[in-house]
Amino acid sequence: GRGPGGCRGGRTDTALRCAASLAAGRQPRGPRREGTVRWSSAAKASAVKINEKASREKILTLESMNPQVKAVEYAVRGPIVLKAGEIEKELRKGIKKPFTEVIKANIGDAHAMGQRPITFLRQVVALCTYPNLLDSPSFPEDAKKRARRILQGCGGNSLGSYTASQGINCIREDVASYIERRDGEVPADPDNIYLTTGASDGISAILKILISGGGKSRTGVMIPIPQYPLYSAAISELDAIQVNYYLDEENCWALDVNELRRALNEAKAYCNPKVLCIINPGNPTGQVQNRKCIEDVIHFAWEEKLFLLADEVYQDNVYSEGCQFHSFKKILYEMGPEYYNNVELASFHSTSKGYMGECGYRGGYMEVINLHPEIKGQLVKLLSVRLCPPVSGQAAMDIVVNPPVPGEESYAQFIKEKESVLNNLAKKAKLTEDMFNKIPGVHCNALQGAMYAFPRIFIPSKAIEEAKAHKMAPDMFYCMKLLEETGICVVPGSGFGQREGTYHFRMTILPPVEKLKILLEKVKDFHIKFLEKYA
Repeated sequence: GRGPGGCRGGRTDTALRCAASLAAGRQPRGPRREGTVRWSSAAKASAVKINEKASREKILTLESMNPQVKAVEYAVRGPIVLKAGEIEKELRKGIKKPFTEVIKANIGDAHAMGQRPITFLRQVVALCTYPNLLDSPSFPEDAKKRARRILQGCGGNSLGSYTASQGINCIREDVASYIERRDGEVPADPDNIYLTTGASDGISAILKILISGGGKSRTGVMIPIPQYPLYSAAISELDAIQVNYYLDEENCWALDVNELRRALNEAKAYCNPKVLCIINPGNPTGQVQNRKCIEDVIHFAWEEKLFLLADEVYQDNVYSEGCQFHSFKKILYEMGPEYYNNVELASFHSTSKGYMGECGYRGGYMEVINLHPEIKGQLVKLLSVRLCPPVSGQAAMDIVVNPPVPGEESYAQFIKEKESVLNNLAKKAKLTEDMFNKIPGVHCNALQGAMYAFPRIFIPSKAIEEAKAHKMAPDMFYCMKLLEETGICVVPGSGFGQREGTYHFRMTILPPVEKLKILLEKVKDFHIKFLEKYA
């Protein structure tokens, strides 16, 4: 029979099913009738009663969740970015603001900021994605040649198949050849190359396999301050010990080995420091390390038996005269066999930065040298849990390391596009540095590389007190005010780490030149008004 409201089944079934339907916001099934369905009071009462019985405490709560995950913070997409999203929704609803758009200068997302993709890279990925295009005369032969080679390395000649956990073999061979060309024929073994889901995936995997022990023997990971928040987030998630070493702001964010030694010696009292992370060129600080600095760091790692992590994703982004990118692997090799055969080093690169800006493909690689043979097997096992990196990202990474060469059909256009992006970034780096240094109460070091400015800002004591009243870090308070009054979204320096009593923010230099000028003028006007208000 049918129960109240046309529900099927006996009385008990009726009550339960009607209650379930009502709780889920669905109409119970029954004969179609014209007009509104009327629910009996008995059915409603039954639904409420059963709903009350059904409600119980959630299994997963803030108290019961993994405390390491709760401890994770990632400032680049933190509270300031959530607030920016809310403001964007309000603008779409027609709510009036002192600005017409939110400018998200918080993250190094080149294409979102208007940078055009590199044609050749997109052509090869398109051909790999839809192989029927290989017959099209619209695509150059050098792009088709690379696409065919990549597809031959895929199961069923399809980008949709799983690959080996370490990545497609021919792409790892291309990565090794690229490293040899970059480093002046320093040998590279494809077996030491691991394709990754962006550089972040590789960094997290290496940290995961490195961290062990408990109490004072728990692994300590040395990271630069300021740092890219991936490192502090991964360390929190893995319940390791973060060991801060400070870059020298007064000396253009240089890395000083004496500061490394201070941090290491202090950390030995409460953990076992065995990992040293370097970001070169720097994020968020933009410094490019010279050869002598890298030699000193390698000697320090060798002497103290530290595993080196070299984050080199900005290796193409070097702008200042007299600055040059040197890979840690190259310098390690040139320091001689005592170093080259012993120092354990993992180096990282990505499709997301450089001149490519292909963040969404999540392509990357790491090269790991001097790894214990048994640990190599453990690393492959760990990576196999996530099956394989995105195959389209692997294809994109291949074009970064295997671009058109002189004599090939696409070379001229490729070089023109690459140089245009890098020259434009160099111009914007200088513009940003110059304009920030004209603002009273702001100082910005030279942007030698990468794609961010990290200016130091003066915040008056009245503003610091108001920030405390709002339970905010002073630079978070400043950045929130900047967002609310100008629509400009930047990340407070406290999200990257900074010396006590200093305040900064990180801002990308990726917007088009004219938009960047407007952005910098707005920051200038805001800062002057901020100083006047809180002086």
